Amino acid sequence: MGYALGVVIAVAVVLALVLVLGASRLRTLSRRVGSFQCGARPARPQAPWSAGIAQYGVGRIDWWRCWSLAPRPARTWHRDRLTVTGRAPLDQAGQVDQYLVRCRYDDVDFELTMSSGAYAGLASWLESAPPGRRGLVV
Repeated sequence: MGYALGVVIAVAVVLALVLVLGASRLRTLSRRVGSFQCGARPARPQAPWSAGIAQYGVGRIDWWRCWSLAPRPARTWHRDRLTVTGRAPLDQAGQVDQYLVRCRYDDVDFELTMSSGAYAGLASWLESAPPGRRGLVV
């Protein structure tokens, strides 16, 4: 009985440690300057959404999955290769002030969800690209 109890305690400690690390990572990512909540999915019908946090970098946006312990972003989109192809308000199911943003990166289409303020920041960031990069936002 002592061995089984030791295993249960070890599993509980590991699980608690993973939860604490995950919560700490999520808190750290969401408090960084230039970060915003942003869901992402491939632009396919019925594709699942992944909750995440995006952060502006120098000439790029890094996107981190919320429920992950990965030390690196799941996606990185460079400004000179990212294009917004459309947006639509999400007024369904009580999602007030949310937009569905359709994007293209290296000929791959995907969708993001974000607040109207985050979309305004994204559009401004894309439009402030160096000269010669026009037409990044629809």
